[in-house]
Amino acid sequence: MASKKREVQLQAVINNQSLWDEMLQNKGLTVIDVYQAWCGPCKAMQPLFRKLKNELNEDEILHFAVAEADNIVTLQPFRDKCEPVFLFSVNGKIIAKIQGANAPLVNKKVINLINEERKIAAGEMARPQHPEIPLVDSDSEVSEESLYESVQDLFSIAIIKPDAVISGKGLEIKRKITTAGFIIEAEHKTVFTEEQVVNFYSRIADQPDFEEFVSFMTSGLSYILVVSQGSKHNTPPEETEPQPDTAPNKPSEDQCEIEAKVTPGMMKKKRDSLQEYLERQHVAQFCDIEENATNVSKFMETFFPDFIKTKSMKLEKTLALLRPNLFHERKDDVLRTIRDEDFKILEQRQLVLSEKEAQALCKEYENEDYFNKLIENMTSGPSLALVLLRDNGLQYWKQLLGPKTVEEAIEYFPESLCAQFAMDSLPVNQLYGSDSLETAEREIQHFFPLQSTLGLIKPHATSEQIEKILNMIKEAGFDLTQVKKMSLTPEQIENIYPKITGKDFYKDLLEMLSEGPSMVMILTKWNAVAEWRRLMGPTDPEEAKVLSPDSIRSRFGISKLKNVVHGASNAYEAKEVINRLFENPEEN
Repeated sequence: MASKKREVQLQAVINNQSLWDEMLQNKGLTVIDVYQAWCGPCKAMQPLFRKLKNELNEDEILHFAVAEADNIVTLQPFRDKCEPVFLFSVNGKIIAKIQGANAPLVNKKVINLINEERKIAAGEMARPQHPEIPLVDSDSEVSEESLYESVQDLFSIAIIKPDAVISGKGLEIKRKITTAGFIIEAEHKTVFTEEQVVNFYSRIADQPDFEEFVSFMTSGLSYILVVSQGSKHNTPPEETEPQPDTAPNKPSEDQCEIEAKVTPGMMKKKRDSLQEYLERQHVAQFCDIEENATNVSKFMETFFPDFIKTKSMKLEKTLALLRPNLFHERKDDVLRTIRDEDFKILEQRQLVLSEKEAQALCKEYENEDYFNKLIENMTSGPSLALVLLRDNGLQYWKQLLGPKTVEEAIEYFPESLCAQFAMDSLPVNQLYGSDSLETAEREIQHFFPLQSTLGLIKPHATSEQIEKILNMIKEAGFDLTQVKKMSLTPEQIENIYPKITGKDFYKDLLEMLSEGPSMVMILTKWNAVAEWRRLMGPTDPEEAKVLSPDSIRSRFGISKLKNVVHGASNAYEAKEVINRLFENPEEN
C-alpha cells in the first residue's frame, strides 16, 4: 500500500478537462505523462520521476502529473496511441513533447528546464520565449463515437460468392476493389447456413429459383467484406471522351483548382458506387453489394459484432522469444506476465536456434565484446518463440521489454521486463521482440511457416453441428483457405482414405460417405496437420470423451465410422489429396 501512496503524491491525477485547466495554473515546470485508459500511465518512468523529485528538491517549481487522454478534450489528438507521450508545461504553456519512454532524454530535459527556472528566479537570466507547441496529430483516425453515429453511411458490405472463391477469383476481386480507392476495413470467411441466406436475402425469397440459390450460397466458402469509400483523392483518374455537343458549364473556383491538378488529357469522373465499379469491371456477377442501412447493420451484427471496437484499435502481431536460460528457469512467470498484459498468444513452440538464426536475432549486440558468448548461449538449448497479438502489440511489447542491456534497465527502467527477468549469465535482455512490423512478419513466417491440411466434415453432421465445427476451427486459429460441399465419388474417397482401402470396414465407409454431400476444406496455419488432428481428437468418440473432451469428435461423434470429421495423416498426403480435389488450392 505504501508504494501506491507515494505514486499518488508523486504524480497528480488529471482525468477531466477542468482538472487539466487547473493543472495549467502550476508555477514552474510540470511533466505530464499522457496515457490511454486501456494501458495506463508509463510505470517504467516513475522511478526516474521519483529520483528527479528527490534529487532536485524543487517542490515549488517541479510537478509531475498523469493525464488520461480519453477524458480530456485538449488531449484528443493523443487518443488511441500506444506510444507514451510526455508533455512539458512551463507556467501553463506546453513548450516541449517527447514521444516514447526515453529516460535519458526526459531526464536531460527536466534538469535543463529546472536549471532555467532557478536562474530566472535568481535574476541571472530573462525568461526565454519558448514557442507553445500545437497539440495536433495529423494521423488521427475516425473516433469510435463517429463510427457509431452512421455506420450505414460509412460502410457497405460486399459478398464474394462461393463460385468466385472456388474458381480463384476472390483475390482478383479484392485487388480490384482496393485499386479503385475503396478500403477493405474487415473481412470474414464463412460458409452461410440456410437460415442466414434466407434472412439476408429475404427480399428475393419469392423468386422461383430461390431454393436453388440457397443451395448455391451454402455450397462453399464466401468472403464477406466491410468496405468504405476511402479518400476521394485515391480514386484513379480515368480517360473520358470529349463531349463536343454538350455546352460546358462555367466551373467554380474549386473545380478549376481541382482540374488544374489532373494530368492534361485526363479528367476526373464522379466516383462510381462499388456496385457500378464492379459492373464495369465485369465481376459483379460474382459479388453481392449491400448498401441498405438496415441490412448493413444486420451483417455487421452477425459477422462483425466487435467491428466498432476493433476499428479504433490497431491489432498487431509481433514475435517474442525467451532466451534459453530464461525459458529453462522462469517460463511460467513470463507467460503469466504476457497474459496479464492482455496479449493473446497465437502460436508458441520450443526450438533450438541455429547459429545463423541466433546471429540474426542478436544483431544489435554484434559489436559487443560478449557477442560470441551470447551466440553460444543462444544455441546451447531450447528457446521459446511466441506470436503475440494485441492492440498496438509491437510497440507495447517493446515498451514492456525496456532497454537492451540489464545495466540501463536497472538504472532507468527497474519495472521493465529486462530488469525483472535479468539473469546472471548475460548482461542483455533475456527477452526478444521484433523491431518493426515488417521484421515481425518476416520472423513469424520463418519460425512459424504456414502449412495446409485437408479437413472433411462427413455427411451425417447436421447444419447446426457444421456451424459449430467451423467456429471451433476458426477459434483454433485456422484459416479457411477453401471450402466446398461435394458428393464424393468412390475414386475421391479412395484418394482421401488411401491407407484403409483393403480394410473390412471400407465398404461401410463408402456407403456412409455416399449418404449425402461432405464439406471438404483446406485448413491453413502453422503445423496444421498435427493441430487439426489434435482438434479432431481420437478416432473413437468414446475414447475422445475421456482423452480429449473438448475435441470435435468428443462433442459431435457418434461412432468410429460416424466420427463426424476426418483429416490427412501427414503433410504429403494432405498436399496430394488437396491437389486432386481443388482446382485452385492456393486461393486465399
